[in-house]
Amino acid sequence: MTQIQESIDVDVPVRTAYDQWTQFESFPQFMSGVESITQLDDKRLHWVTNIAGVEREFDAEITEQHPDERVAWTSTGGDTKQAGVVTFHRLDEGRTRVMAQIDWQPSGLVEKVGSAVNIDQHRVKGDLEKFKEFIEERGHETGAWRGDIDAGS
Repeated sequence: MTQIQESIDVDVPVRTAYDQWTQFESFPQFMSGVESITQLDDKRLHWVTNIAGVEREFDAEITEQHPDERVAWTSTGGDTKQAGVVTFHRLDEGRTRVMAQIDWQPSGLVEKVGSAVNIDQHRVKGDLEKFKEFIEERGHETGAWRGDIDAGS
């Protein structure tokens, strides 16, 4: 299992950063390799990715979500094994630290080699930088979901 941890400071209030992150269907606008995400209901997502020519489809379940604090998930279907959490930390009224921790199981030669040379780490860092550009350029979120999901519910 590979673990990736990255963070970035964004120049928007914590509520704005969090609310944008809950708009999963907008992820292809700032996450490389993500072709689409379909939100099936409050807790379930369907992902389609194409990373380095490796196409994947899988489902994920939001396992914990607390407004302005955290979103955690785990994959539930397909051949992709991953789990993660993104947390939001208020630095001041107009600045937020976004921290991502992702645990995933590379499969196949391309993914194993990519992980061994930290391509996955660089991809997460790059995606957080694109998120920063995306939300700072807009200055506001494209939508919001303020629901609360307790771990284990």
